[in-house]
Amino acid sequence: MSGLQYTPLEEIGKIHATLRAGFRTGKLKSIEYRKYQLLQLGYLIKDNADRFSEALRLDLGRPALETQMCEINPSITDVKHALDNVDKWAKPEKPAFTINYSAMRPVIYKEAKGVILIITPFNYPLWLSIGPLVGAIASGNAAVLKPSESTPNVSALYAELFPKYLDPELYAVVNGAVAETTKALELPWDHIMYTGSGRVGKIIATAAAKHLTPVTLELGGKSPVIIDPKCDLETAAKRILWGKCVNAGQTCVAPDYILVPKDFQDTFVKALQDAHSSFYPTESGPSVPYQYCRLITPQAFKRVKTLLDITKGTVAIGGETDEATKYIAPTIVKDVKGDDSLMTEEIFGPVLPIVPVENVDEAIKFVNERDHPLALYVFSQDSAFKDKITKNTQSGAIIMNETVIHPAAEGLPFGGVGPSGYGQQTGKYSFDTFTHLRASMDSPSWIDMILKFRYPPYSDKNVKASLRLLPSLPRRPSGPPLLAAVSKGWGKWFFVALAAAVAGILTRREKILRS
Repeated sequence: MSGLQYTPLEEIGKIHATLRAGFRTGKLKSIEYRKYQLLQLGYLIKDNADRFSEALRLDLGRPALETQMCEINPSITDVKHALDNVDKWAKPEKPAFTINYSAMRPVIYKEAKGVILIITPFNYPLWLSIGPLVGAIASGNAAVLKPSESTPNVSALYAELFPKYLDPELYAVVNGAVAETTKALELPWDHIMYTGSGRVGKIIATAAAKHLTPVTLELGGKSPVIIDPKCDLETAAKRILWGKCVNAGQTCVAPDYILVPKDFQDTFVKALQDAHSSFYPTESGPSVPYQYCRLITPQAFKRVKTLLDITKGTVAIGGETDEATKYIAPTIVKDVKGDDSLMTEEIFGPVLPIVPVENVDEAIKFVNERDHPLALYVFSQDSAFKDKITKNTQSGAIIMNETVIHPAAEGLPFGGVGPSGYGQQTGKYSFDTFTHLRASMDSPSWIDMILKFRYPPYSDKNVKASLRLLPSLPRRPSGPPLLAAVSKGWGKWFFVALAAAVAGILTRREKILRS
């Protein structure tokens, strides 16, 4: 099916110039024209859903349900959400009233940045392309999509469908590998969004810096799971195992390792074994073609298999591999130490190590000693347990009692922090990412009756007049405030003690009066 043809290097600059000219026509200043392009994009997906599903089956061995749930549904949802909200998102905003400047009629215009480059990965080649493209269109930008060469069937489909559904003066596909991406990065874009590895992310950011191009990076990392022994055990095991099995673990927010109390490890492993048996009840298990994904390339297979081969942990579930089909079974490895092979890098495959710890404090310390993850998962029914982890860690997202699905949740930003990336996307956050907030004022002439002191010649009278615009600060503090937790705790118990004392005094007084 593939037939993927790389874009000739000499054509990439011409595509960029065409889109730049198309953007300058001003077509996309019309919200209605943006809606038209968004709706066309929606039908590009809907009309060709079966073809995308087949392309993903060929490229990744992807089961149809996973493609529907994780790619087609959220892509069309993103389109519909933008269609419903773009009028509101694009509307100019007035800042909050201030006595000094409101008379100058300040306003914030939402303007497109220009021509956007969107570089997407192989693991979710539909949704991770369509989501950013929706934001680019809704905010009035032209865009080039550079999909992954590792999914040739999907990338070839984009090249075929884009000119049939979208305005070719505004939207185009560049296909290829390193040479084509390098050529594209030599050009001056108005924003670049990249999803992929940290290693390539640094290359993207360096190239963008030469043109002072703003960049959004979604880079992944090792996303931990912290287990409270009092969690809903069956639900936790199912959701964590599913989060690792979907797309064969090739998900940037897949659970990468589990932190569990030592004395609860065997109990949790048993729950994972039960979940595995319920997912794959037949003797052939997940090895049945198109019921479970395969690794994307032979290189990816060898990398993950090598990590598994040299682990010093104990395989509790799975471990089977087949190089010919790039198959690695869902695998749980227990008794893994912090310096194990499985902890040296993001696994990005269906292998899930379990690291035993003494308690939640050691789990928090373990997480904080490593790069900030794109996601941190907590399974607990205890609010204090969840609150402690939330307040004492950093991550792109912190998700309670669920895995993987949060990037598709409408209204939530999706993005990393530190080494897991920077910037946000999805929904309005994608719109905002590709939007320039253009400040504006329209100051009337009569303002000079108030601000005439600004003009030379300067004098003491001018200085005194300027002080009228100076706001007053609150009273000078007597010292630093008490820590919130301490003051809150003492304050609560003080009022409890005070109430008890008052009640006691009133009771004794009543007894005295009666006697």
